Amino acid sequence: MSSKVMKKSPSSQENVRRVIRATIKLLVVLVFMGTILIWIMMPTNTFRQKWRIQIRAKYNNSKYFGSQGSNLLIYTFPILFIAVLGCIYHYLGKNLDHNNLPRKRWLGKLEKPMLVKGPLGIVSGIELAFFIMFIALLIWSFSAYLYNRFAQISPNSAAKNGEKVWEAKLETSALTLGLVGNICLAFLFFPVARGSSVLPLLGLTSEASIKFHIWLGHISMVLFTAHGLSYIIYWVVTHNISQMIKWDKFDVSNLAGEIALACGLAMWATTIPRIRRKFFELFFYTHYLYIFFVIFFIFHAGVSYSCIMLPGFYLFLVDRFLRFLQSRSNVRLISARILPCQAVELNFSKHPRLKFHPTSTMFINVPSVSKLQWHPFTITSNSNLEQERLSVMIKSEGIWSKKLYQTLSSSVTIDRLEVAVEGPYGPVSTYFLRHDMLVMVSGGSGITPFISIIRELIYASSIQKCKTPNVLLVCAVKNSIDLTMLDLILPLGDSANMSNLQLQIEAYVTREEKPDPKTPALIRAIWFEPYVTDAPISATLGPNSWLWLGAIIASSFIIFLIIIGLVGCFYIYPIDQNSNTKFPSTLKALLNMLVICFSIALTTSLGVLWNKKQNSIETKQIQNLDLSSPTTSRQSHIINEDRELESLPQQSLIQATNIHYGNRPNLKKILGECKGSSVGVLACGPKKLRHDVATICSSGSIENLHFESISFSW
Repeated sequence: MSSKVMKKSPSSQENVRRVIRATIKLLVVLVFMGTILIWIMMPTNTFRQKWRIQIRAKYNNSKYFGSQGSNLLIYTFPILFIAVLGCIYHYLGKNLDHNNLPRKRWLGKLEKPMLVKGPLGIVSGIELAFFIMFIALLIWSFSAYLYNRFAQISPNSAAKNGEKVWEAKLETSALTLGLVGNICLAFLFFPVARGSSVLPLLGLTSEASIKFHIWLGHISMVLFTAHGLSYIIYWVVTHNISQMIKWDKFDVSNLAGEIALACGLAMWATTIPRIRRKFFELFFYTHYLYIFFVIFFIFHAGVSYSCIMLPGFYLFLVDRFLRFLQSRSNVRLISARILPCQAVELNFSKHPRLKFHPTSTMFINVPSVSKLQWHPFTITSNSNLEQERLSVMIKSEGIWSKKLYQTLSSSVTIDRLEVAVEGPYGPVSTYFLRHDMLVMVSGGSGITPFISIIRELIYASSIQKCKTPNVLLVCAVKNSIDLTMLDLILPLGDSANMSNLQLQIEAYVTREEKPDPKTPALIRAIWFEPYVTDAPISATLGPNSWLWLGAIIASSFIIFLIIIGLVGCFYIYPIDQNSNTKFPSTLKALLNMLVICFSIALTTSLGVLWNKKQNSIETKQIQNLDLSSPTTSRQSHIINEDRELESLPQQSLIQATNIHYGNRPNLKKILGECKGSSVGVLACGPKKLRHDVATICSSGSIENLHFESISFSW
């Protein structure tokens, strides 16, 4: 039975919000286009001989910021300004209904996969267009730098420096490779800022952006490696190999650059797929060398030139310190459900005001399993249906997850499991209700993000009384025992009402010809004793986290400017004015790095402490209300769960499920039979499955399919 549509006309306040958001978006586009224009003009003589000279004449003579003043204005400020505007934009759109907005047909075509199989993976038309434009920017910058710099090299100019013409051109080429590599470095850290306000402006999440980080990392290391090798060859042929160990206090430090390159090569080596899969811990911990890479890069290039890559790394530092502060607290783990398919569902206590969207992820650390390892998992619960509970499902597929499953499934009674989390992280809005039909194709544990989507649709159809798309879930598993993961589709309690949701599940068991009668079907539950030190999972910066994040970015940067300005005015400037001395560039870089870390740590800590205090007050009020009402025993909770397995929603779920044994789903036939003007197709699971679905959706034979890949294979 289809649900009735209850259309609500937007209020005047919502209209004002939409107008402000449109204005902010226009301003962001203008600032971003201006920044791109600067990047395009950088290699030209117009920029180097006119624009930069005029800007430096006005700002670099300042006794407050010195030589870095112009670069802070041109490269750093615009991006941080966009980040702050993005925070305001997301805050204003927090309670708006994005599903009522019409889908643009031309954008739908660009969102279709253009490349499926290849080194880049599944790439949409939009992603491919931006990738081509970025490569074009790199080629343009490299060729323009070389053309303009080679024009200045002549036999006479080379002879003055005791060089041959080809040697001078080799040095120029080596320098140009480093300059172009810095363009990649400027964008490298944006995709790995999980709570970024910039990525959602482009409709991206941190999980979906990891591939961009991988692309940028490979290109950066190719350019920086070529940059280092070219200089080594140049020093060898000019009999000046001693330059390799030179650390100039007032100019470019060659040794610092070599240390940074060595750290980068170590990280790059562990990204080889075979090493990353077999030795994930080695890959994970080696990546912490990014700290030394950035430090020695700044020592090598100087603080003024490093302002070009500063914005992305600055936003990453804010995000990283927020994650660090959140991970210091233990969260309250309520229960665990042990599935026969060697999977476990962890149920955490959640602050009622913490909201997140379907397909969100959360990073989990269990010290009893590993004190250092953090692993991302998809959240299966819905923050609207389950206001005080947050759940994740963990399948035993790796060393860490197998050890966790063995710990929980052992016969030894566990009263408490110490857990720390980071997140949740996910999209700022969803668009599932725009489609006439949703087809979700999963393989193995790839069903987990779809559980959260189905629960969101249950909430929309039963509570909000919205018209929801017809849902077809196609899941492929190896053994029938894995079908027990379908039991997690419905949340615990009485909040699941599937009567208004048109759900059909087609389950395929690929390695069995018929049901296994020995397959255990019972789900065992473990309940944990709450500790006083454990706290419900809550937003690190509270319900108004976007406003707090914007305030932290703006205030920390202002504090940085004030401190650096005072240090420059009263300490660095007097030394530089003395004709006999000059302030060391290495010390200047160190001062800037320390001040940046201090300003970020100060403002972030104050914001987190304030919101932590507010969260604790609200949590105590909720606990007092719970204590004033009749409570149930742990045994009664278990009984309620057993009843839930026999409830009407569970029966409806069984009736909606068709199980096919001994074959794989015919995806082309299934997708070809989907009806509706707009069919959303989501795929999550093994790479081959996602590639097969993407290939079908990218073919021109079916026009109404809109593909989206959900991949968590980092």
